[in-house]
Amino acid sequence: MDIWIWVAVIVLALIVELLTSELVSIWFIPGAVIALLLAILHVHIAVQAVVFVVVSILGILLLRTIVMKHAPKSSTKTNIDAIIGEKCIVTERIDNYAGCGQAKVKGQIWSACSVRDEETFEPGEILQVVAIEGVKLICKKYKD
Repeated sequence: MDIWIWVAVIVLALIVELLTSELVSIWFIPGAVIALLLAILHVHIAVQAVVFVVVSILGILLLRTIVMKHAPKSSTKTNIDAIIGEKCIVTERIDNYAGCGQAKVKGQIWSACSVRDEETFEPGEILQVVAIEGVKLICKKYKD
């Protein structure tokens, strides 16, 4: 009877894993396989359950750490990251000392400031976004 419990856990974990793109349930498979082997050897169900839990927790702690360390990092830029490096146009005079300035990038108006405090930009000038701090674009003169 308990053999079928572990077979069901293995099958369910495999199905869940196949339906997701993340490592969600693979950690339970080794624990269920070892518990299945214990069930075949007629070891008490309580021991099987404890072994399943311990092996699954170890799998999560050890294997997940290794897998996540070696998994490729996503290089997809977020909406804000995609703005860095883009051209923008000054819509309101940018003056760091006066604490004013706005620029339009990809159709959106942002507060903006210059990379260098002594540098000011007038409406219509083309700049390049070099960073974003909070809700403010950090810009420099655009060079082709």
